[in-house]
Amino acid sequence: MASALETLCGQVVGAGKLHMLGIYMQRSCIITCITALLLTPIYIFVSPILQILRQDKHISEVAGKYSLWVIPQLYAYALNFPVQKFLQSQSKVWVMTIISLVAVALHGLLNWVFLSKLQYGLLGAAIAGNISWWFLVVAQTIYVVGGYFPLAWTGFSMLAFRSLASFVKLSLASGIMLCLELWYYTAVILMVGSLKNPEIAVDAVSIWLDIYSSSFTGIILMNLQSWALMIALGFNASVSVRVSNELGAGDAKAAKFSVLINVFTSTAMGILFTAVVAATTREFPKIFTNQKEVITETSKLGYYLAATVFLNSIQPVLYGVAVGAGWQFFIAILNIVSYYALGLPIGALLGYKLKLGARGIWIGMLIGCLIQTVLLHFIIIRADWRKEALKAEIRMRTLGGPSESLEARSEPNGVDRPRS
Repeated sequence: MASALETLCGQVVGAGKLHMLGIYMQRSCIITCITALLLTPIYIFVSPILQILRQDKHISEVAGKYSLWVIPQLYAYALNFPVQKFLQSQSKVWVMTIISLVAVALHGLLNWVFLSKLQYGLLGAAIAGNISWWFLVVAQTIYVVGGYFPLAWTGFSMLAFRSLASFVKLSLASGIMLCLELWYYTAVILMVGSLKNPEIAVDAVSIWLDIYSSSFTGIILMNLQSWALMIALGFNASVSVRVSNELGAGDAKAAKFSVLINVFTSTAMGILFTAVVAATTREFPKIFTNQKEVITETSKLGYYLAATVFLNSIQPVLYGVAVGAGWQFFIAILNIVSYYALGLPIGALLGYKLKLGARGIWIGMLIGCLIQTVLLHFIIIRADWRKEALKAEIRMRTLGGPSESLEARSEPNGVDRPRS
């Protein structure tokens, strides 16, 4: 729901209308906090929900306990992501990096204390995650409201409660787009959980597969896919900011150039990671586990992981382009077609009907990713960036609202920033 800010904040920065940034951030915080409140019952009832989905009883019970303990993190996310987008849109990434490094160091220390020394297990991991996430949120918020952004942050404003309907519309499109993406990988885990020997199968797939929820809850699941994906997500943020900035400024050529540079660089990094994974499929599982059954099962999926790493080095960048340009609703439809109409049914057919197990489910996931990546490439190649720049201008007028923009300009420091 907060990813709408990637489009809006980036475009208003490009247009030099910094007076709207703080209002957009506050508006997004309202929406994400309400969303967190609506999601809380799901955290409370995780265990029965998983059992209804025919997951292993023991796994469901452990997941249910952990989800209760990490509810504070849900509200940390609700505040973190709008603040993060506020900073990213202005390219204030080094301060964010420093804060994140301190948070990671704190997280490591807390995990050592609660897990290694006090032996609190999953409860200790949850406590460490709660503290680390709230430290991150508080530190970034202090930086935003501490006077470092006199043009973008002019204090709390009642304008944040205006035009919420239009803002919610784009937020919903963004949320649906990303949820369809994340739920696709979660559905793969659920499908694997229904196979024979679910604990071994889930362990194997979890080592290779990027489990988004693991990074968001603060458990350090050091799986390979996460390592490779983090690089691509950096390019995702970069291209989203650059494309939205340039479209907001009306510079179609610069937007197109940013797309080409980011896609080329991320693809080169993906080729490197793919080669590393393909060459070490038998060795990397040993970093994560010493169980022979899990190592054997994981090694079987090694080459499929290599293909996934390559696709995921390109796909997040294309996603970033789509978000920067404001194509969220269209990408949501594309996700439904490539993932849910094709990827998951093919995976179910191969995994269950043809008895290929986790390997068949993964092949189905790969097919869905490949179809989506190819279609995104085709769309971006055919895009008319001049028209997209005009759409950005219309979007800023529509979501900002003429009366709202005038009031914002009358507030202290509410002046346009000249574009360098």
